[in-house]
Amino acid sequence: MAQLITVDDPADPRLHDYTNLTDVALRRRREPAEGLFIAEGEKVIRRAGNAGYGMRSMMLTPKWVDTMADLIDELTSPVYVVSPELAESVTGYHVHRGALASMARNPLPTPAELLESAGPRGTPRRVALFEDMVDHANLGAAFRNAAALGVDAVLLTPRCADPLYRRSVKVSMGTVFAVPYARLESWPHDADTLRAHGFELAALCLSDDSVDLDELAARRPEKLALMLGTEGDGLSPAALAAADVHVRIPMEAGVDSLNVAAASAVAFYATRP
Repeated sequence: MAQLITVDDPADPRLHDYTNLTDVALRRRREPAEGLFIAEGEKVIRRAGNAGYGMRSMMLTPKWVDTMADLIDELTSPVYVVSPELAESVTGYHVHRGALASMARNPLPTPAELLESAGPRGTPRRVALFEDMVDHANLGAAFRNAAALGVDAVLLTPRCADPLYRRSVKVSMGTVFAVPYARLESWPHDADTLRAHGFELAALCLSDDSVDLDELAARRPEKLALMLGTEGDGLSPAALAAADVHVRIPMEAGVDSLNVAAASAVAFYATRP
């Protein structure tokens, strides 16, 4: 059973993992460098543990100790019990769920290793590729869509946001732990890695030569990589040039596009096996 440790000093170094959680720039530098991420809320904490992420510590307000008692009984890592006021002082915001955990990151596979890995349905046959998606909420929502709609894996370009950042994890409801992912190193040159593994690259865009999503879905490609771009600008010209086909979601009522997370849900659903 984990040791319950009451902490009443916001400057206590044992709470270092939880400091300044609202400082996005700082946390984006710190968390990967220190090999950690923050899981917020009971469900997300449990999903992170069930997905194989090791726990460094937990920080709970008193009313959450009983709720997390079964998990505490199984832990060897420390559990810090703090007042709601101290939790807010440490993190920089009102922690209304009252339960935070610092989790250890696992090493990421290379893109080639990911595409060759065996999952529940064998090696990946349908993957999502997110180019320069920098909004953590959109990234979390897109991961949730991928998990819900059977996408086998996700590839991120170098400038994409961190899917394990607290906001992404929270919006995804912990489903970022359910979809394996890797980060590309040299995009769009990495498109050759996808082609070498038999994938057709389909770019979601509004170009004049785009085919309707229904047309792509009807062809049922054996292996398909759905490419979605950053918020606002969409896919870069280099990414569009690297694609094998340009695809659009048919629109009505004068609307020309959807939010990238919404577009991902439509594309994942339409191309499901």
